[in-house]
Amino acid sequence: MKIFEVYNLWNIEPVKGKGCRIWDKEGTEYLDLYGGHAVISIGHCHPTYTKMLKEQLDNLGFYSNAVQNHLQTELAENLGKMCGYEDYSLFLCNSGAEANENALKLASFHTGRKKVMAMKKAFHGRTSGAVEATDNPAIQSGFNRNGNVHFVPMNDIEAAEKELAKKEYSALIIEGIQGVAGIYVPDKKYLQALRKACTETGTVLIIDEIQSGYGRSGKFFAHQHTGIKGDIITVAKGIGNGFPMGGVLISPAFKAIKGMLGTTFGGNHLACTAALAVLKVMKDERLIENAASTGKYLLDNLKGNKAIKDLRGIGLMIGVELRDEYLDLRNRLLFEKHIFTGGAGKNVIRLLPPLCLKKSDADIFLEAFNDLTK
Repeated sequence: MKIFEVYNLWNIEPVKGKGCRIWDKEGTEYLDLYGGHAVISIGHCHPTYTKMLKEQLDNLGFYSNAVQNHLQTELAENLGKMCGYEDYSLFLCNSGAEANENALKLASFHTGRKKVMAMKKAFHGRTSGAVEATDNPAIQSGFNRNGNVHFVPMNDIEAAEKELAKKEYSALIIEGIQGVAGIYVPDKKYLQALRKACTETGTVLIIDEIQSGYGRSGKFFAHQHTGIKGDIITVAKGIGNGFPMGGVLISPAFKAIKGMLGTTFGGNHLACTAALAVLKVMKDERLIENAASTGKYLLDNLKGNKAIKDLRGIGLMIGVELRDEYLDLRNRLLFEKHIFTGGAGKNVIRLLPPLCLKKSDADIFLEAFNDLTK
C-alpha cells in the first residue's frame, strides 16, 4: 500500500521541534512562521505540554464518551474563563471541519430551517456540509452541492440583510478572519450589523474561529475586537498544539438532547490534556498579549517594502500580498533563508507562527524578507 497522493509536498522532513524552530532529518534548522498551518499555538514541544501528555498517557490514553471524564469538565471551565464565554456549553470533536459540521447541524435542529449563508472566499472545511459552505467548487463533488448554501460578499451588509430578511436561513457562518482566502479581516461595523440582523431574523450566527481563534489575533477570538458574541463559535487548530481536536462553543439558548450530537474520539483523555496544557501555557506566558505586540511589530516593520502590494491582518495572523515580480519569495524564504511561511493563492504569504514568537525571531524574518526584496 502507498499513500493517496493529494498533497503538494516540499522535499523537507521535519523530525524535531522546539519553540519556533524545527529541524529536518538532515539537521538543518528552520524558523517556523507557519506553525503547521496555524496549529502550533504555544510552540513545538513545550515542556509543560509534553510533561502533561506523558503523565496522562501513563495513566489512561482513551475511553469513549460512555463514561465520566473529569478532564472534559475541567477543560470547559478553563476555556470558558479564558475566552469570556463562561455561560456557554462545549461539545468536543476531532477537527475544524467536524466542529463546523456539528455547528451547522445544531443550527438546523434549533431553527427547523436548512439553508445557510456564507461569505464569498470562505473556507470552512472539506467534509460534506463544511465544504458546501466553502466557496471553492474545485473541492466540492456532486454529493456536496445540495443548493443549501448562498454566498454573499463579505462587508456588503445590504446583500446579507436582504437575504436574511427572508427568514429561511438556519445559520450565517463567517470566519473571524478569512484565512485561506488570504487574510481578510471583516469590518467591525459589518460584524456588528450581521449580529443585529441575525438576531432580528432568528438566524444562528456561527463564527468560525478555527484559524483566527485561540489568541492569534491578540484577543482570544478575533470577533472580540468588535464587541459582538456569536451564538456558536467553532475552534480547532491551536486548541491542542498539534493534537487533533476541535470544539463547538454553544449558547445557552440551545437545548441539549441526548444523541443529537456524538463522536467516538472527541474529548478523549489525551486530547483534553493537550488542550488543558495549551490554556495553562497561554495564561502563564501571556501569549495572547505577545501575539498582539509581536504582530504589531511585524506589521509596522513590513510597511513600505517595495515587494508588498497589500498588507492585511492583526496579531500573528498576517497576509502579505506580493507584487507580481516577487511571486517566488515564499520558496526563496524557505530554501535560501530556512524560514517556513504559509501561502494563499500564488501571491500571498501568510504568517501564522506560534504565539510565543519573540521580536528577535521577528527580526530574523524581517532581515531575510528585506534582503530578498532589496
